This record gives sequence, C-alpha cells and structure tokens, in this order.
Amino acid sequence: MSIDFFLEEFQQKNNNHAIIWNENIFNYSWLENKIRQLQKNLDSYEIKNGTIVAVDSTFSPLTIALIFALIERKSIIIPLYKLNSKIKEKMLKISECEFLLSVKDEIIECDHLKNNSKQELYKKLREKNHPSLVLFSSGSSGQQKAAVHDFNLLLEKFKANRKLFITLNFLLFDHWGGLNTMFHTLSNGGILVCTDNRNPENICRLIEKYKIEVLPASPSFLNLLLISEDYKKFDLDSLKIISYGTEPMSETVLKKICKTFPDVKIQQTYGLIEVGVMRSKSKRRDSLWVKLGGEGYETRIRNGILEIKADSTMLGYLNAPSPFTNDGWFNTGDKVLVDGEYYKILGRNSEIINVGGEKVYPTEVENVIQEINNVSEVTVYGEKNFILGNIVCAKISLIEETNKVEFIKHVKKFCKERLQKYKIPVKINIENKQQYNYRFKKIRIQ
Repeated sequence: MSIDFFLEEFQQKNNNHAIIWNENIFNYSWLENKIRQLQKNLDSYEIKNGTIVAVDSTFSPLTIALIFALIERKSIIIPLYKLNSKIKEKMLKISECEFLLSVKDEIIECDHLKNNSKQELYKKLREKNHPSLVLFSSGSSGQQKAAVHDFNLLLEKFKANRKLFITLNFLLFDHWGGLNTMFHTLSNGGILVCTDNRNPENICRLIEKYKIEVLPASPSFLNLLLISEDYKKFDLDSLKIISYGTEPMSETVLKKICKTFPDVKIQQTYGLIEVGVMRSKSKRRDSLWVKLGGEGYETRIRNGILEIKADSTMLGYLNAPSPFTNDGWFNTGDKVLVDGEYYKILGRNSEIINVGGEKVYPTEVENVIQEINNVSEVTVYGEKNFILGNIVCAKISLIEETNKVEFIKHVKKFCKERLQKYKIPVKINIENKQQYNYRFKKIRIQ
C-alpha cells in the first residue's frame, strides 16, 4: 500500500482548507505539494526504504506532510513529542533509531545516529517493503513499551469514507489517538485544527473561532475544563461530538460533561497502542457502558479481562515479552463487566488493590471522592501493609485551599456513607501537584 488514496482525496479537495495551525490556514493542494517536495528532502538526507527514523515534533503542517512522505518512503517511523533529553535518548536507543528529524519553526534538522538495527520485527517489515510505526506507551502505570506496527494495516481502515468534520487534534503526536484523528480527518477531506497550547481557555477559544465540531480529549482534560469554567466565556455551539478515551472516565465527571453540553454527542472511545482505535458505541451519552468492535476487530472476555483480535494488531514489542495468547488474542489487561453486547471498563487488572483478599478498583473510589465539593483531582492507589497485604490510599488536589485536617475527616466520612469499609482510604494526602502527564492522562505510579 502507498499513500495514493490519501493523495487522491487531497487532489479532489484541492483548494479546500486542510490544516489550521498558529492562526494560518493550509489547503489540500499545499499539503500534496509539500509531501512531494519532502520526498526530495529525504533523498538529500540519504533516508532510504526501511530506514528507522524518529520525528521529534508536534502536529504542524510540515510535520504532517513529513509523516506522509516517510510512509511513502516505507520508513520505520517513531514519533516523539517534547521529551526531556534523558527519556528521548532512552527511546532512541530502544528503537535503534538511525535518523532523528527534528522539526523546529517549520525547519527540519537531520541527525544521522549511525545505528545498525538487527531487530527481527524490522527485518520482517523490510522484507515486505512495508512502512512501520513504533509507538511508546505513556508509562503512566508502568514501564514504557515500544509497540511495532505494520503501517499498511493501520491505514487500511481510512479507505472507508466517513463524515466530514472540523476537528481539533487535541491528542498528541506520539499517541495513536492523535495520529488516528489526523488520518481520519484528512482522509475524509475535513479540516484539522492543531495547537500546542492545550489549556482549557485556549481550546475553548479555538472552538469558537474555527467553529470546531469534534473535540477528542482525555477524561483528565475534560475534568480540567469543567473546573476552569472557561467554557462559559466562549460560544461553543458548533460542537457536535466530544469523544473521550485513553483512561477510565469518572462517572461524576461524565455526568457533569453531559449536563454542561446537553446538545453534544458524548462518545466513549477505546484504543491501545497495540491494536489501534476501535469503533465504539456508548449505551447512552451519560453511560460508561460501551459496545466495541467493528470491521477488523473481535473481542472476548477471559477471566474478566478484555482480549482483542484485530487486523491492525501490532507485530510485537521491542522491549517486552509478547502479550498474545497461544491462539493469537491480545491481552489488554483491562478488567471489564459485561452486559450483553456492552462492556464497562473498570481499569487495569494490575491496578486493582487487594485488601485482605477483597478487590478494590481505584476508579470506584475515585468516582465517590470526585463527588465531594472542592475536589479538583484524585488518584487512588494501594500501599503495602503487613496485616492486610495492602491498604487504600488517596492523593487529592483541591480547587481552593482549606483546612486539610478537617477536609480529610470529611472525605473519610463521605466515603464511609457510600463505600464498604475495606474500600475507604486509610491514608489521604492533600497536595497541589499535577496528577496527569503531558498526554493529559492520570499518573498511576506512586
């Protein structure tokens, strides 16, 4: 597969708006011409078919065109986004990267890293002459894993025509959710609005200015949006869809979002770096129950854990054992409840807190604490205990300063009225530290 079907769409849309970036508008003919121009740049860099190339950038017009050019070159592509030098160096080493392309102020800087990879997964892709995508997990709940994909398989689904929308590309450049939004929007001739400023006020400003219709975001960001009340300062009537994913959603936050945006479709999504983004259908806009699957995907539940078989499943990890079962299913590690065709995702099995033999799901306790006035963010986690094995702990950030001792008493009393005894946090820490990472995803490691 090449990118021909994308280029055909770009030619048809020609002078239509394609990308909005830093208040500038780029049309489809610009994007097509830039992709062709960058092919010559890749020649000058001596980047050949099958070369391992990291792209350190964000969703700028030049970077988007560069990604398409690298796919056409059958490169093995590693997207990186604003990482500190230590983490970046580690990722480049794990991926055995040969070239680093850094996009700064719409100028490409090329560094030849002179690695010589002998990875078996890369070898298979080179033999097929297929482009590849290497994605790193966020590491919010453990080690960062590097998943290797056949890019042809990931792009196959974008051949199907969908509705045309003006979409904010909120999710990040090194995240399949962000790349999925980009490919989906451009393959359908929509308008992609990109920004590096993801604070709630700026997001609301962009929605008003460019009449954005689709906002894909994380639950952590939607919680920040509600707390900020910036949505009250702008006209957001253009919004048609708010989709959320990347982490479990609090029922409390979901209900508030539904109430705040009564005429907007609220859609839960489910995606992993290992399998891509699945089609989904929420039971109701205010429900956490969701139907997953669609063409190219199968799901099953074993021992309460969601397993997936997909056409677009990764080939494997560069730095971790295979997560596939003997019959080829991917073990997501997500604990779920089942109601007919619908699933309710409770969270990672590894995050469950075992208190004296009883299971505690952090999201259940977080949802209760989130109901308390003046709570900005909350993360529930387990801590080792000699008698019980583990105890439940909570880290809480407040909207406004208050008497911490009295507030902790109030939290415990509130939880006592709504939770079983073993689920009530034994330790509660009040702190002002940010509880989400650069991907606006809750940090689970304590």
